[in-house]
Amino acid sequence: MQFRRRDILAAAAILIMAQRSGRAEIIEGRAPWKPRAANPPKPAITDRFVFFTADEVRTVEAIVDRIIPPDPETPGGKDAGCATYIDNQLAGPYGSFEGLYTQGPFQNGTPQQGSQSSLTPAAQYRQGLADLNGYCKSKHGGKTFAQLPDETKDEVLGELEKGSVQLRDQDGKTFFKHIVKDTREGFFADPIYGGNRDMAGWKMIGFPGARYDYRDWVSRHNERYPYPPVSIQGRAGWTPGKA
Repeated sequence: MQFRRRDILAAAAILIMAQRSGRAEIIEGRAPWKPRAANPPKPAITDRFVFFTADEVRTVEAIVDRIIPPDPETPGGKDAGCATYIDNQLAGPYGSFEGLYTQGPFQNGTPQQGSQSSLTPAAQYRQGLADLNGYCKSKHGGKTFAQLPDETKDEVLGELEKGSVQLRDQDGKTFFKHIVKDTREGFFADPIYGGNRDMAGWKMIGFPGARYDYRDWVSRHNERYPYPPVSIQGRAGWTPGKA
């Protein structure tokens, strides 16, 4: 039987790999991995707003607090950090349509096709919030949306939802849907992204969050999950010196 050099070299490489993969390592007194060796999401900036202006912050916080109003048991959209979540998203790749095709032609598509606008989400918010405040000032004695009573805010949002409010640069109904979607995400997304402060949204629905294993509870319907939720960043109770 004749052997070619290539066959011999290939067999030798396989033997070496098998020997290396079969070697065991004894690990004592340390974890078998390095801290932060993974590539986790970058935590949101929560100590200041990085996209919205001060006037825009007041408007957005007023809107999210009417979309998700507070009650005695759960904070509303404002205190849950929904505006902070949206602010960070607009300052990042989402706000600039990064990675998406943004050239024309532009035309109305079906809801399943997503946004067909020539405006990026950042531009939609910047113009939409200004137009909304301009509408409120013209209809309600010079008051911005944030300055209106809650009942009037709900009326304005209802008109926006029905499409009866004409914004200068975009469709009011589409803008309303956009804000509702982003507010919902901010209320239920992992707190690492800036919203769902203190995991309030997860606590409300009994969601365990990023716990490594809760299979025992998957099929136990109509039972309240007894353990606190866990973020991607963990929770304060696991960190020494924090409550």
